Amino acid sequence: MDRTTCCVVGGGPAGMVLGLLLARCGVPVTVLEKHGDFLRDFRGDTVHPSTLSLLDDLGLAGRFARLPQRHVQSVELPVGEGGRPLTVGRLDVLPGRYDYIAMVPQWDLLTLLSEVAAAEPAFTLRMDTAATGFLDDHGRIAGVRYRTADGRDGELRATLTVACDGRGSLARSLPGLEVRSFRCPMDAWWFRLPRDRTDPEGLVVSAGERMITVMIDRGDYWQCGAMIPKGSDPERRAAGLDRFTDRFGATAPWLGERAHALRSWDEVPLLDVRLDRLRRWYLPGLLCIGDAAHAMSPIFGIGINLAVQDAVAAARYLAGRLPSDDVPESVLRRIQWRRWPTAAVAQTLQRIAHDRVVAPILAGAPRTEVSAILQRVASTPGLSRLPAYFFGYGAVRERPPAAARR
Repeated sequence: MDRTTCCVVGGGPAGMVLGLLLARCGVPVTVLEKHGDFLRDFRGDTVHPSTLSLLDDLGLAGRFARLPQRHVQSVELPVGEGGRPLTVGRLDVLPGRYDYIAMVPQWDLLTLLSEVAAAEPAFTLRMDTAATGFLDDHGRIAGVRYRTADGRDGELRATLTVACDGRGSLARSLPGLEVRSFRCPMDAWWFRLPRDRTDPEGLVVSAGERMITVMIDRGDYWQCGAMIPKGSDPERRAAGLDRFTDRFGATAPWLGERAHALRSWDEVPLLDVRLDRLRRWYLPGLLCIGDAAHAMSPIFGIGINLAVQDAVAAARYLAGRLPSDDVPESVLRRIQWRRWPTAAVAQTLQRIAHDRVVAPILAGAPRTEVSAILQRVASTPGLSRLPAYFFGYGAVRERPPAAARR
């Protein structure tokens, strides 16, 4: 049986940031990541100003700048006349040096964080190690049971366990953590297409026949997403791959024959899109943050940055408490109170976008009707700056503990 002070379940952005911050504050922390690497296409790639500022605070801005990336200074939706993108937020109005969203493969960001954290004596990362259950000590979570990729079982006891393992979090099965779900009008297909040097750069969002497409520039290929009506996957697959690639190609005519590069539906996995949050993010000895606490829709690409800001706030509250043998529930409650408003507002905006933009497009409604409310926001002085600030920093800006800054 092993022992640590803080056990972090999940090596995504929230888990890696929390582990790094706590380790720099001298708190022994062990991060468990069930995969053997960070290479997964379903990960989000948008690094917003809030996360860019954090990397600067941590002395990592220079190393991050050397990663392959594209910069985006506006948030657009394909709801203008004739499908023309409508700008609903311009980040170049933000103060400071970070007035853009950096499009960076998430595996590069996680590799950077893991390399930096590995230099901290208090940090341990265990890859190929999946949490399989929680240890109970008279009603208090006292760590986790785990299984490694080679089939070995073990236990890791901890003063505090933090669930950062996404919307399918193991913690969500525990009594007392009720999930509140919201209607979500779409699912998503995720696939790759070849990219040419003459193609657009960065992030390309378009709309087609009952479909919204998102294309992320990966340099030598496009990471593509197609939002389809919820539950329509079997029907659309039955209609044939050629029909889908024809419709996708119509949203990006510059692709030409590359739109038909897919050879099988096996190359097009389905992502079940959900929007929900826990009513309570903690139990004695356990805290949930990121998608484990509030699963976000891919709309606006803000999930990764909310998760990172959750980790920063949690580290600030926990750094001074974790050297003790117990973290009072009052501290965990304050973390939820600190982060709940931002998560709730973000999900409210996503629900509005679902109802006013996504659902009508997927139902085949004329886009001129869809864009009316967004046109008002985009054209109202002062009001048009609010989406940019919220996309960039959320409702509350979080700063890391002083001991973690460089």
